[in-house]
Amino acid sequence: MENVVVHNGVLKTKEELEKHYNPVKETLWTKMNKHKIFYIMLFPCLAFFLIFSYWPMAGLILAFKQYGFNTGILGGDWVGFKYFEQFFNDPRSWLYVKNTIIISILKLFVYLPFPILLALMLNDVKNNKLRGALQSITYLPYFISWVVVVGLMNRILAPNTGMINQAIESFGGDGSKFFMMEEGLFLPLVFISYLWKSIGWDSIIYFAAIVAIVPTLYEAAAIDGAGKLRQIWHVTLPGISATIIILFILSLGSILSSGFDQVYLMQNPGNANVSETIDTYIVRTGLQGGQFGYATAIGLMQGIAGLIITIIVNKITSKKFGTSLW
Repeated sequence: MENVVVHNGVLKTKEELEKHYNPVKETLWTKMNKHKIFYIMLFPCLAFFLIFSYWPMAGLILAFKQYGFNTGILGGDWVGFKYFEQFFNDPRSWLYVKNTIIISILKLFVYLPFPILLALMLNDVKNNKLRGALQSITYLPYFISWVVVVGLMNRILAPNTGMINQAIESFGGDGSKFFMMEEGLFLPLVFISYLWKSIGWDSIIYFAAIVAIVPTLYEAAAIDGAGKLRQIWHVTLPGISATIIILFILSLGSILSSGFDQVYLMQNPGNANVSETIDTYIVRTGLQGGQFGYATAIGLMQGIAGLIITIIVNKITSKKFGTSLW
């Protein structure tokens, strides 16, 4: 009994007390082995980003080298900042930047309230079956390819045979207008199609954040005389403000990426002045024109600009609202 002592009313050996007060520090390998199931589940995600996000970054060296099919990526001559100067000296490059920023503003700022409003409306639907059906209807378009979506738009807005032109013709108007070729209609069509395709999917996260709000807060607001709109303004929106800020910061990384698929498929000679963005320009100069180094330099500038903006906004939201990514 010499090795047994009483600790907090419980009999313990001296070895147990030694482990309690001087716990052995676990090594990294020990911790990983202890939680190996979680690491196994995490592996596919890590593999995805390593293969498709980090490994391709080695190709960024092309932004500073002269690429040749006979020399490869590493064998070409160094050109320094030649490609960056070429982009900024091109008078049309600023048009591409402007078009990209305008489309990005539509998708980031103008679009932002719509999924939040949809989530608020779904939260007010008390019938679970009806709410589930509405959610399914609104987020299913997200899984439709942009090729299919733009194809439907071309059929609906086609001259003479399109549904819109046929309706105009039935009311005595001219039904031969090609809406997809109209420069002034390009941005509205981009926004409407993006809204239809993405609103349901993006509202899922906001809806989950709304459901997580403690119900007693609404009860307290109702006792204080707050109506439905005041409850939304003083309880719901503050309750999901952190989610809104985080998603907004994450989306800022693509501020200079307007979404290649949609814009490229909607592009035609009639709207080229407003539809040519940095993304489509990279594809045209890189894949179609064979200027791989030049296209890589433009893509690198996109990434750096997105990173800088994200860091700045993250710092501002951290000081202003106490919410940030890191």
